[in-house]
Amino acid sequence: MDEGQGNIVVAIALFGWIPLVMLLFRRFEARLAVTLAFVGGWMFLPVAGFKVPGVPAYNKMTATCIVILFWAWKFDKERFREFSGSLADVPMLVWCLTPFFSSVFNDLGVYDGLSQTMYQSITWGVPYILARIYFSDPAGLKMLATAIFIGAVIYIPFCWFEMIMSPQLHRLTYGFHQHNFLQTLRDGGGFRPMVFMDHGLMTSMWMVLGVFLGTWMYHTGELPEKILVVPSRYLLIMLVVTTFAMKSVGAIVLLLIGLVVIYLSNRMKNVVLLLIMLLVPILYVYTRTTGIWDGTNLSGFVAEKFSPARAQSLQFRFDNETILINKALQGTPFGWGGYGRSRVYDEKGKDVSVTDGLWIITLGRNGTFGLMAMIIAIQTPVALFFLRFKPSRWNEKKWAVPAVMAIFLAIYMIDNLLNAMINPIYMLFNGGLTSLALNAQSEETDTDAEETVRISETVIPATRFITAPCLAQSRFIN
Repeated sequence: MDEGQGNIVVAIALFGWIPLVMLLFRRFEARLAVTLAFVGGWMFLPVAGFKVPGVPAYNKMTATCIVILFWAWKFDKERFREFSGSLADVPMLVWCLTPFFSSVFNDLGVYDGLSQTMYQSITWGVPYILARIYFSDPAGLKMLATAIFIGAVIYIPFCWFEMIMSPQLHRLTYGFHQHNFLQTLRDGGGFRPMVFMDHGLMTSMWMVLGVFLGTWMYHTGELPEKILVVPSRYLLIMLVVTTFAMKSVGAIVLLLIGLVVIYLSNRMKNVVLLLIMLLVPILYVYTRTTGIWDGTNLSGFVAEKFSPARAQSLQFRFDNETILINKALQGTPFGWGGYGRSRVYDEKGKDVSVTDGLWIITLGRNGTFGLMAMIIAIQTPVALFFLRFKPSRWNEKKWAVPAVMAIFLAIYMIDNLLNAMINPIYMLFNGGLTSLALNAQSEETDTDAEETVRISETVIPATRFITAPCLAQSRFIN
């Protein structure tokens, strides 16, 4: 075992997951089985893993993605055969292949490049492809959204237990804490729950996602009236209260931004706010990597208006980003590769750098090429969505859920500036929105073709009716 010591329950959960997913596919329709497996696996599997020679470790991420892919292919081969790729898939493909170039250009070898690429493809590419196949229409995305909302509701009692008793559920179940316990302590007392996820921040974003989906689905009438005989509006209220009680300020701010953006975009009937959200990560990366902005004015503002302690923490983050940026820019366009080569060490060989955001980790490992590939891969489906579906339609039942998912992907890329919480369910949004946009384009093409045929069927007889007397007159004159 390579992640934590754990107990026998870890092995039972991870290896028992294989036949459990098989039973889901035997019992339910394939799309529902994929939905239940992703949501249930990510919520409850242990943050642990086993080293397997020659292949990526068998852990929570690989178990969730690979096991679902295997049984989906086994039980539903015809749907996989019918799937065809598109140019819209190129950004995700490039992002999955990036580690190979990072390894090769740093003389780490082809084997290392293939191994790193395999893990990247499992983490990002597998959920993307499964979503392209199974969540390609509004009905499929609604099924996924409803499952996520119910999953967040199920987490409510677990979150309250850990907010009061401290994060202990993973230790009690699997025998160890999945992350540094000190990071669960909150200012002013209390704890930030982790439940069965990698970190309290990931759990907070999960609950935020449940609130975001539930709120807009309720607003548009898409949320089921009752869930397990309980009126869904009461469950939504409980979820909102729990999410705010977790006191994860960053996640709550992102939730409020998301709600404001979707509501105002729908009312104003334009996408300017969403475009701003897409530009924020790009501008942040540009100003930080070029040295235009060092963050001192922001930390000073936080110290003056909010909390000196939070300002100090923020400036510490900026300072670490600066030394990591300098190290990253000394490497190749494809970064330094793995094995801690992108980190900063003192003269004694001690690691003096702290990485928080996924963007700075990616810049170090995969360089400017990899960072651009990641941003484009995450944001392309968002752009495709708002190009195909106007904001005036985002309150319609059919497009309410996809709108939330598109905005959440924009939120997720902003969160990657601060944190590194990789969740395969977010990539289900990515693949689903891509398929939705492509299918809409296909439907429009078909509609245009049908309209052309209809016009032709109308115009040609009319033309004959008009031209017949002229031809007769011509023959008469002749």
